[in-house]
Amino acid sequence: MIKTRYSFGKQVDLSFNQAIEKVTELLAEQGFGILTEIDASATIKKKIDKDIPPYKILGACNPNFAHKAITNESSIGTLLPCNVLVREDMDGNVIVEFMDPDAILNLVDNPLVEELSSEVRARLAGVLDNL
Repeated sequence: MIKTRYSFGKQVDLSFNQAIEKVTELLAEQGFGILTEIDASATIKKKIDKDIPPYKILGACNPNFAHKAITNESSIGTLLPCNVLVREDMDGNVIVEFMDPDAILNLVDNPLVEELSSEVRARLAGVLDNL
């Protein structure tokens, strides 16, 4: 298990592309769609000609949760969507990590948003458990 102050995740026994497919599928089962996909390794190569292992950031969003958050805290969009990181480490291990909504959304001093962040975190943790 991987745990930081702002994320949680784990190493998975999948290839990089399989991990992206599987996490996308499991997120969809929890009502999340992928709004953005940032291929950081390709961008770094293109912009500064440096190589890093595969590193992709998926911007996941559940429209129902986003609607509740936005209607309760209009500036919350600066903290959305929920980022999901799929990366390979230097040894070729594939890791999936989730932005911890509790850590991020608790920056907002709004009890309704804090309650919502716990629900979102529980769903993301469920995705992680099924990887």
